[in-house]
Amino acid sequence: MKTLTYINIIIAVIMGLSCCYQAVYTLLRLRGKGRQFTARSLCRYAVLIAARNESAVIGQLIDSIKAQKYPAELVDIYVVADNCTDNTALVAAQHGAVVYKRQNKLQVGKGYALNFLLGKISQDHGDKAYDGFFVFDADNLLSSQYIAEMNKVFSNGCPVVTGYRNAKNYGDNWISAGYGLYFLRESEYLNRPRDFLGTSCAVSGTGFLFSAQLLEKLGGWNYFALTEDLEFTLDLLCRGEKIAYCHSAVLYDEQPTGFRQSVEQRARWMRGLMQVLGKSGGRIMRTMLGNFACYDLIITPMCGVLMGISFVMNTIMFAVGLASPQLETGPVILSALLALAGTYVFLFFTGLMILATEWRLIPSTTRRKLLFSLTYPFFMASFMASLMVAMSGAVEWKPIRHTVAVSIGELDGRR
Repeated sequence: MKTLTYINIIIAVIMGLSCCYQAVYTLLRLRGKGRQFTARSLCRYAVLIAARNESAVIGQLIDSIKAQKYPAELVDIYVVADNCTDNTALVAAQHGAVVYKRQNKLQVGKGYALNFLLGKISQDHGDKAYDGFFVFDADNLLSSQYIAEMNKVFSNGCPVVTGYRNAKNYGDNWISAGYGLYFLRESEYLNRPRDFLGTSCAVSGTGFLFSAQLLEKLGGWNYFALTEDLEFTLDLLCRGEKIAYCHSAVLYDEQPTGFRQSVEQRARWMRGLMQVLGKSGGRIMRTMLGNFACYDLIITPMCGVLMGISFVMNTIMFAVGLASPQLETGPVILSALLALAGTYVFLFFTGLMILATEWRLIPSTTRRKLLFSLTYPFFMASFMASLMVAMSGAVEWKPIRHTVAVSIGELDGRR
């Protein structure tokens, strides 16, 4: 019993000391702190969409881009139909995008598709002199002011900008809602305070903008890890660049609803982190010594892993105690139960706080919002299953099937 108690205390102390600064982040968000910008110019943008068998949803994304309250002549849409076996290319072209087809079974992943698409744009449309490039996934939808709001930040000299990420199918089940709260926390309780304090934010998969000047400085898009967004973010931090945040640029994307698919996707995230650390770990560690943003980005998932280890360990000890009534296991059961209850309560109130502040933007019913706040701790605990899959090494990039074909108007009606 004492050993288990000591382990729980040690894990709690490590997590507390490592992440105590995030209490400041939370206070800043609750006080509504965030930078405000006024556009200095209207920039010219290219939209990059890497799509693999996304005919069901890509049309709605392109329509939401074309419906932006931003000069249409300053926004061009490019799609790479990457290893598609359906009519994604045809649908994208019918909705007004410039489409390129790519077939490459060896170099598989979004990073390779983006590199291919940027090369085609430079080759065929180099005369258009874009100021920046947006990156979206085919299942995304944009609020009507998205590009205008991102332009306010970008035109003030921020070379990389990320926005507010919401879930368009939040209310489907506990898994999609868990994802929704997870990304809302990253947007509003991590990136927003980071931006306000002048440190760097993190790019998360989709819904970000980077300058053509930065791309030239980087020597092109050369990020091919399973998590190319993380590789991109960490490389920028090591180079001394900062990523800004625009809380008024709202993007919706479709989240997985199947448990197996969810575990596999998050295993890819974790395996991608291992890849990046294996490739550039020394450089990242050196940068962490003098760069708080780099420390912040790395320590957040590490503390999540510690919390998951504690959860699994205490669950096992609790089960062992129940299965061994003949032994003196009462104190062990009590210690494990208190640790599990404490973890649940902490995660529940974290999710409830996010839900309260972002309530009006979440497209779901009141009943489902409240119901799935109870399951958020279980979604976070399920990261441990993903970690075990990632550590097994049996992880590869797989496309996620998207089927939630709704318009931005329909989403607005669900709130």
